[in-house]
Amino acid sequence: MTDRSIDLNADLGEASGSGTKGDDDAMLSLVSSANVACGGHAGDPETMFRALLIAAERGVVVGAHPGYADREGFGRRVIPMSHAEVGRMIAAQIGALQAVARLVPIEVRYVKIHGALSNLAARDADVAAAVVDAVQRVSGELAILAISGTEIERVARAAGAPVFSEVFADRGYQPNGQLVPRDRLGAMIHDPREATDRLLGFLETGLMPVVGGEPIELAAHSICVHGDSEEAVAMARMIRDGLGTAGIQPAGFVDATS
Repeated sequence: MTDRSIDLNADLGEASGSGTKGDDDAMLSLVSSANVACGGHAGDPETMFRALLIAAERGVVVGAHPGYADREGFGRRVIPMSHAEVGRMIAAQIGALQAVARLVPIEVRYVKIHGALSNLAARDADVAAAVVDAVQRVSGELAILAISGTEIERVARAAGAPVFSEVFADRGYQPNGQLVPRDRLGAMIHDPREATDRLLGFLETGLMPVVGGEPIELAAHSICVHGDSEEAVAMARMIRDGLGTAGIQPAGFVDATS
């Protein structure tokens, strides 16, 4: 056995009202960090509170998961906005989660952008700068969880922000390091065994398989499993078991408290 560790995160708190979107209770028994929706693409005060409360009880680190205010499209459509508008939207959603977190209490320790806005910031340096600036203005202590090898990672690092790199267990990659769009073949990996084997191979070699090209080199402090998929719990459990067998323990990329 070794003392290696890596974070395992999931996007949670994505139900609203009586609706359901994933199994937060089960996922919060498996992950070490939780990206909690802030009322934009999903979530409301009650779902935020429930996710934060369970996270606090189980010692899971929590981060804000803001995105386009597009519930109909689940934040997966680009909404035309100025860079200043993007910054204000991000700040408002982070602030909403921070306010609810005080009632638990638990600290919001990082920010991970959701969906279409995340993919846009991954390739557009100006959008990335708007996001990074907004996060830093809210609090310079908030870390940024960024897709490995993308513009937001580079912009955050250049700005001196605390930034950590993320890879996806259940998403396909393009040769340029960006995610395969969800409407294209190979965008999602649904089989837990396939996802686990690919991930363990990446952790061993540092090379991520891509659709239509040779594997590419990526860095990772954290692994994401999307919490809204039907196979999310089974995948997270198999990945966690696979990591344990390889001598790698799940551990937050930041501490639960500053």
